Amino acid sequence: MAFHPPAARPRPGRVAVVGAGMVGLSTAWFLQEHGAAVTVYDREGVAAGASWGNAGWLTPGLVAPLPEPAVLKYGLRAVLSPSSPVYVPPSADLRLARFLAGFARNSTAVRWRRAMDALVPLNRLALPGFDALERGGVAEPTAEAKSFVAAYRTAGERAALLEEIEHIRAAGQDIGFDVLDGDEAREAEPSLSPAVGAAVRLHDQRYIDPGRFVRALADSVRARGGEIRTGAGAAVADVQDGAGGAAVVTAGSADAPAGVPERFDAVVLATGAWLGGLGRRFGVRSVVQAGRGYSFSVPVERVPAGPVYFPAQRVACTPLGDRLRVAGMMEFRRPGAPLDARRIKAIAEAARPLLRGADLDARRDEWVGSRPCTPDGLPLIGATRSPRVFAAGGHGMWGITLGPVTGRLLAETVITGRTPAELAPFAPLR
Repeated sequence: MAFHPPAARPRPGRVAVVGAGMVGLSTAWFLQEHGAAVTVYDREGVAAGASWGNAGWLTPGLVAPLPEPAVLKYGLRAVLSPSSPVYVPPSADLRLARFLAGFARNSTAVRWRRAMDALVPLNRLALPGFDALERGGVAEPTAEAKSFVAAYRTAGERAALLEEIEHIRAAGQDIGFDVLDGDEAREAEPSLSPAVGAAVRLHDQRYIDPGRFVRALADSVRARGGEIRTGAGAAVADVQDGAGGAAVVTAGSADAPAGVPERFDAVVLATGAWLGGLGRRFGVRSVVQAGRGYSFSVPVERVPAGPVYFPAQRVACTPLGDRLRVAGMMEFRRPGAPLDARRIKAIAEAARPLLRGADLDARRDEWVGSRPCTPDGLPLIGATRSPRVFAAGGHGMWGITLGPVTGRLLAETVITGRTPAELAPFAPLR
């Protein structure tokens, strides 16, 4: 009897991407690089979620797992306080309790180092991912940080960051920095107040206006022939494995009746904190919890030359035009909960003693967005139980920095059926 080798895997020609944030649109763009026709769905709009109001840092040198031993030092009383940088509501449900239990299990030195080892190869490719988008026609450039200062009241407070940097470097990730005293910090960044007594200046970092960048990315996807559908009629209600080797997408909502199911060769789920809703039936069991971040913008007498970070307060500041975006908080709540004004006030009061010339009472663009967090601090990127459905989410605070490299590597996986080595630790079925 003659031997017949198995048929080659068909190359996907038409792909749906669910989610029009940085991760979803980056994946769509790189799929187009492989010749795929893409349709992007988002129930709210381009950059409507966590991709809009975050700090916009492109800092692969700082990308590290969120579960770390220091998190456990907050203690129960601290995380229940509305003014705490890490806040857990006392009315936590069973799903959140499950996430927090897994988060605590992973907040050990051994597990942090293991997760850091997994992130380093991805981090090395992060900035080249942005460079590829710019070369390919995405019109919004990245900005080089002329200074990037992490500032503290005391040298004792600064010790935690220096220790973390040494651990990051020990994992093989390159990060250049200078150790500064308070006067040196103010010379590097005059927007720092006299209360700053110690700092670390990081080298070779970048930043973007995330909303503008993601909209420019969407424009590029459209210009290259992609379709982006938004609004109630583009809310994906169901994804199924269909007959004949196709994935079937049904979109619609209570306000917009479901349309005719459409067939695609593959589907990418890039729905951020909502990843579990569609991913669960395809074997994605990891809890993806909303770690909500808050931000606002304020006028400043002198716009900083680059991002300013107050790690002890967990407050991030980014110059955007003639204003300063101030962001912070890790609030573990359901993603659709309304903005809590207490969190905005807590961020402003934490930053007030450390910034000079910022009018923190003249706030605009108050915002809350849901960063998708996983219990082990690692994203979910790759194939699911279905050969036609793929996941891309769970990046925590690093969806902007890691969005383009995620898109590039996942597009390769979708098109070729082979998983790049860099994605192996992030299997969605783990």
